[in-house]
Amino acid sequence: MLPHHHDPIAAIATASGRGAVGIVRVSGKGLAPFVQALLGRALKPREATYLPFLDEQGQAIDHGLALWFPGPHSYTGEDVLELQGHGGPVVLQLLLARCLSLAQTLQAAGGSLLPGLRPARAGEFTERAFLNDKMDLAQAEAVADLIDASTEAAARSASRSLAGVFSDRIHVLRDALVNLRMLVEATLDFPEEEIDFLKKADAAGQLTRLQSALVAVRAQARQGALLRDGLKVVIAGQPNAGKSSLLNALAGAELAIVTAIAGTTRDVVQQTIQIEGVPLHVIDTAGLRESPDVDEVERIGIERAWGQIAQADAVLFLHDLTRVDQPAYQAADAAIAAALPEGMPLVQIWNKQDQSDAATAARCVEGLPDALLLSAKRGDGIEALRQRLLKLAGWQPSGEGLFMARERHLQALARVGEHLDAAAGWLEADAEHLDLLAEELRLAQQALGAITGEFSADDLLGEIFSRFCIGK
Repeated sequence: MLPHHHDPIAAIATASGRGAVGIVRVSGKGLAPFVQALLGRALKPREATYLPFLDEQGQAIDHGLALWFPGPHSYTGEDVLELQGHGGPVVLQLLLARCLSLAQTLQAAGGSLLPGLRPARAGEFTERAFLNDKMDLAQAEAVADLIDASTEAAARSASRSLAGVFSDRIHVLRDALVNLRMLVEATLDFPEEEIDFLKKADAAGQLTRLQSALVAVRAQARQGALLRDGLKVVIAGQPNAGKSSLLNALAGAELAIVTAIAGTTRDVVQQTIQIEGVPLHVIDTAGLRESPDVDEVERIGIERAWGQIAQADAVLFLHDLTRVDQPAYQAADAAIAAALPEGMPLVQIWNKQDQSDAATAARCVEGLPDALLLSAKRGDGIEALRQRLLKLAGWQPSGEGLFMARERHLQALARVGEHLDAAAGWLEADAEHLDLLAEELRLAQQALGAITGEFSADDLLGEIFSRFCIGK
């Protein structure tokens, strides 16, 4: 278990800054006497009570609503008190300080009302909900994903994960895996009959169906991870190819300065856009060139451009149709292409179609079925590029039903697949290897359990919840 998870905790549970309403939340076991001491009266469970919030001298800090949720019927599974007042940062700090000081006063006087009440760490309320079985780990992560969602599709998918859709998929896989494990484990006690027993019970068929179900879950999880993390796309090419114009066209706003002067873009310019709900992090970089005219600032910009390319999920390689017949330009483009990371997903784009003749444009894309012609300045071809980016990301429009997923979920599902593949190999072997089959199935179940938190190390939990906001 995580350290200090039995301590009562308190925090401001609303975002920093001014707002119409602010909330101070307290969670712990046996809160009722503390509530009586703080508010001067008992509260009815799950019923809002309007009353003054008083300081040590009996003066009103604020007037607002108090809500009392006796455990286990609360967000954290413990007793929870929420004080809902006006959303000014000073008044909320005064309310929080009053809760903490009251606990210290009562403890100093020899009382036992919330000894050790302390400010909550980031994500600690949700951590309590997980530890008290109010939600599993995938649902807990969905809380943060819902808060951080940058698109409507991401928010809806996070909401479905919070409601347990992703967890339900994992539980179906787990139940099928447990049934198969029970079958295999049972045969280990009957060495003469185990192979016939497994054949009669259709163990191979059960494993095949389990693998097929896993493939479907992994495909949905990849879509969910894409909604959460998006795709990092870098626009690369020589100076004046139209990279900044392309960024502006994709973003629908004048984000980058556009001039005819080589080297105008000196640093990275990034904008997150969404296409059909999928976030795309589009990055404009300095023009790539080798020239004695490159000054120190531009040289650093070019180095940063290559750094961004190395970390990209995909590269848009932009060519200038008005210069394709210039030998020096062709050589520079070839040098850039040779320097791009091997295996990097690449979209070849020929820009300035509005300034070039049709014959030149057709010649450039001849034999390149995936190449695109466009005019970033006029917006011609931008919609086709948007669709190409979705295809590059692996996005498959599937309507409702998507759930949010994270990279660690994808890695865990990949491990499950590896163990099931190994299990299938041992199942095809003779009876001497059934103990190895049983072990692979056990490891597959353990990898599944890491998603929902059934098998999770404390350091993993600490890493996950530390990324939450304070008060959640």
